[in-house]
Amino acid sequence: MSTPSIVILEGARRLPRADILIDNKARGLFARFSTTQLGGMAIGATLKHTKIDPALVGHTVMGMAQHSHRDSIYGAKGMAWRGGLGADVPALTVARICGSGAEAIAVGSEIILAGLRHDRERPFMVVGGAESMQYPFCLYDQRGKKIGEAVQKYGPIDASTLPPGTHLQDMLLMSLYDPSAKLAMANTAEELGRRYEITRAEADAFGHRSHVLAKKARDGGAFTLETEPVVVEGGGSSQTVVHDTHILEEPSLARMGRLPAAFEAGGIITAGNASAVVDGGAAMVIGREDDARAHGCTPLARIAGMGVAACDPRIMGWGPVPSTKRALAAAGIEGKAIDHVELNEAFAPQALAVIRDFAKMGIDPEKVNPLGGAIALGHPLGATGAILTVTCAHALRREKKRYGLVTMCIGGGQGISLILEAC
Repeated sequence: MSTPSIVILEGARRLPRADILIDNKARGLFARFSTTQLGGMAIGATLKHTKIDPALVGHTVMGMAQHSHRDSIYGAKGMAWRGGLGADVPALTVARICGSGAEAIAVGSEIILAGLRHDRERPFMVVGGAESMQYPFCLYDQRGKKIGEAVQKYGPIDASTLPPGTHLQDMLLMSLYDPSAKLAMANTAEELGRRYEITRAEADAFGHRSHVLAKKARDGGAFTLETEPVVVEGGGSSQTVVHDTHILEEPSLARMGRLPAAFEAGGIITAGNASAVVDGGAAMVIGREDDARAHGCTPLARIAGMGVAACDPRIMGWGPVPSTKRALAAAGIEGKAIDHVELNEAFAPQALAVIRDFAKMGIDPEKVNPLGGAIALGHPLGATGAILTVTCAHALRREKKRYGLVTMCIGGGQGISLILEAC
């Protein structure tokens, strides 16, 4: 007896990706939104465009890499109610760092297929991911200590009462250091660059390619159907964010070449060939294909295979290679069958190393990120896997192609991959 097919329904949507800072100075356009708000907007947009009765949604699974706001602890449940789902819809937050959005799709699919917790009366599930990268600066080791006139147990701290020399740690920066590898994420990519003998010129050329292709895709309308505009209000005015904000209007390889190494002396990674730090979210409705047909829903893509794998954390960016091998095997196809690849561009040398090994597997390098990637578009950690899945599914439909690959590396030394088949 064959395993029932899990499909993504038409209507899957993502938000534009917005830089956490404007010109590295002003608050980003989405800085006012928490992760649950971003996820709620993505879910609301998906339910609107999927045109499914929300009463048929029995569960929500959303990815989120790290807490960034006071309501982050509620994760997927906060996203569900903000997105318009009822209080009787349970919700699960999953965290596989950069792969969290893809993991949410995997977990949701497995819940449906396993049947143990699947609600047959409400057979569909909302899955996806969201991330506000507006991570806070944190103060440690003050609970139970005397600060000012009292012992600090709970509540806000008056910074003026702290002893001289007290430091706050940037949770964004601290989170990107892996103690097991004794390296920051960028330095693991530098290590891959050394092992694969990738040059600075190659890294810059790849970063330039990302911006050129992303701008072409945006201007050509490739992202229009998948992206839900976001209205940002404040200061007595409102602004509608329609497009991803990090894409360079006039990408210059010469200017990229003049940028200094950002993470180590003599390194090849710069601000121009590393993924942009952005806020974002995406969601989709999944279910068994027979349920979709029975309820008059149109499938957008079928989930044909999944794979997750681990690797040496010192080269964490290589993770998509073994995870893709597993996903291809699960789908029963070879690399040459892949028509479209959405590979998260964490860092240029990381992506280039993976692409070289993909070529050995029969995956055409020219089919990797033809719409640009995270260097131009951004990488909102827990949202990225869901965003790339939405982009890939829409691209397969638009280009009349059959198989797509969605894959990304994961801090700590992992990779996750999904194979999509157009419906």
